[in-house]
Amino acid sequence: MSGVAVERVRRRLATLTCIFVLLFPGSATANASPYAGIRESAASIAKLFVSDYGVDSLQYNLLYDNENIVSGTAGRFNKSDSLPVTEASIYGIGSTSKMFTTVAVMLLVDQGKLDLDKPVTFYLPDFVMLDARYKEITVRMLLNHSSGLMGSRYTNGGLFDDPNTFNHDTLLMALAGQRLKANPGAYSVYCNDGFSLAEQIVERVSGLNFSEFVRENIAKPLGLSHTFTPQDDFNRGLMARTFLRGDETPRETLNLIGSGGIYSTARDLCVFGQAFMDTPGNSVAQGLLSLATKEALAQKEYLQGMWPAQKDSLFGYGLGWDSVDLYPFNRHGIQGLAKGGDTNLYHSCLIVLPEQNMAFAVAMSGGSSIYGEMMGLSLLQQVLLATGEIDSILLPKEEATFEGAPMPSELTSYAGLYKNNSLIREIRIDQNGTLSLIAVTQQDLPDETFIYQSSGEFVNEDKSKRLTFVEEENGETYLRIVSMLSLPGLEQRAIITVYDSVKTLPNPVDLNVQQAWDDRSGTYYIVNEIRTSQCYYSLAACTMELSTNERLPGYFGPYKIDDLNHAIQDARIPIMDGRDNDLLCFKIEDGEEYLANTSSIWLSGKNIPEMEAGEDVICTIGQSGYARWYSIRKEDAGKRMTVKLPTRGAFAVYDSSECMYFSTVSGNRPVILPAEGKIVFIGDVPGTRFSVTID
Repeated sequence: MSGVAVERVRRRLATLTCIFVLLFPGSATANASPYAGIRESAASIAKLFVSDYGVDSLQYNLLYDNENIVSGTAGRFNKSDSLPVTEASIYGIGSTSKMFTTVAVMLLVDQGKLDLDKPVTFYLPDFVMLDARYKEITVRMLLNHSSGLMGSRYTNGGLFDDPNTFNHDTLLMALAGQRLKANPGAYSVYCNDGFSLAEQIVERVSGLNFSEFVRENIAKPLGLSHTFTPQDDFNRGLMARTFLRGDETPRETLNLIGSGGIYSTARDLCVFGQAFMDTPGNSVAQGLLSLATKEALAQKEYLQGMWPAQKDSLFGYGLGWDSVDLYPFNRHGIQGLAKGGDTNLYHSCLIVLPEQNMAFAVAMSGGSSIYGEMMGLSLLQQVLLATGEIDSILLPKEEATFEGAPMPSELTSYAGLYKNNSLIREIRIDQNGTLSLIAVTQQDLPDETFIYQSSGEFVNEDKSKRLTFVEEENGETYLRIVSMLSLPGLEQRAIITVYDSVKTLPNPVDLNVQQAWDDRSGTYYIVNEIRTSQCYYSLAACTMELSTNERLPGYFGPYKIDDLNHAIQDARIPIMDGRDNDLLCFKIEDGEEYLANTSSIWLSGKNIPEMEAGEDVICTIGQSGYARWYSIRKEDAGKRMTVKLPTRGAFAVYDSSECMYFSTVSGNRPVILPAEGKIVFIGDVPGTRFSVTID
């Protein structure tokens, strides 16, 4: 036994002795739980999330040595608050599903049916891409996010109460039309499509569909009685309700199952977490995976490619895991494994301390997985302290006494344009050591100011961000940011270390090409999602603002213009800020110009006709199957619209800022038309007819 292990045992025995002394005297504390204070802390955090952070309901569980020592719920189960949130309430767990996919793959590895380092094409011979490098992608690269795939294809994936398999069934066809954004294995950047491919590998190798494999090989053996996929037959009445703008929505079905579509509970997730532990006290969980597989799952896969130098962070990819050396446990000499998940409506987090046989999980309707992770960091440290595993709780402190220093003049050479996949910014650095970070796209973002310090970093006023520049081996210059995350009302903080953006240059293009893209600036409206798609219930989700910028010629929003009809996001950045690279392509169909990207097809708002008023006006879905958008005429604002809705059709109405009505959510009823609004009619098949009366 190592010295660290001996010390850990000594501390645990000392703590148990103290607990024994407390339990057996006839004092008032004799029946007190050593975890009572932690339970109070958990309940307080849960209440804070519901009251201050937009969480509608949540469920949490902390398991230690096969005992659920902390658990609870908070919030409302449904809009009328007529039903309680219970430990059996089921939530979507989003990307925490990736750990089920990872375990499914590793079970096949343990059975000798699959090799992590064989190419994906060995198992999926019909997987092809336009880029010959795809043949180099291995199964391991799918699980550690280093495949080089563009990122995420969401087409008809996020739906309301519709277990549609379109996204799964058309994945390989969609990838066949794509290129890679990086050499396979060059660096790890978050990639949903990699796990969707891994899902299909599990199906091919096992002969079962993915839902069956998870049910028979993971859920049933572990006794996960409340873990399902959208393809399973289960009591959907147990699903915690979800809300948008205060209204209860239909049940969410995310049909990218392997990357984010599984449902579960906090308690089931903790039991699942036991499969990664050394000695969980649960023989089935302990034996689910081989020791070699458990060790492989805990390895720092992110170090195999480009990654920013980091001491502390929430990110450090393993196989499936967001982190395999989670802060602050790394500072205690304890390995922490973590995975978070977010869909449009549900959020979850699973943290496992395998050597300590501890797991924490939270599932939420509304909120963010980051909230759950920070809750877990706090509660697990409290349990570690109570059990004698650590001597004190570690909270990152603000660096209150940075010392200013003269800045080396050569640092001014790092000034210029920096981009990631969501925005482009300009960095200005003066000789006095002041760095300004200025948004060129998304110009509503405030400027940020940083001052050079003796540590060699640029630091903002509240010391929550520290900036440095890194010249990587690939010849690119990266802006490295170390951020301290905090939530008012919660003492626990978190640290994230990332490459935020990469230095770039202006992209001058032919004047005629520039003019063509200038003319295309504006709002675009999605047309290829089906009638149950969640995107139609949010104006932000079903529209896209894109424009050129006089300060940034050769760009269309964050996209670099290639030619008259094509633009690309080409930032090569690990971790998160280079995820989901995208392509834009303008094309003509039936005389109409459309914009296509990786997941969707869009129509310019400039090409949307006005809705004709009258009785029984017919709107018909064309042969493309695309949704039909209309503008509401000024004189029709305030009038009532009634629609004879076909069986496989839906419609939605929007004012200038949000969705007012979506028939998939609210059923068919008359709608009062807003000023400066839009209407969309969606039919699942060409030829779908809507009869519309506006009076």
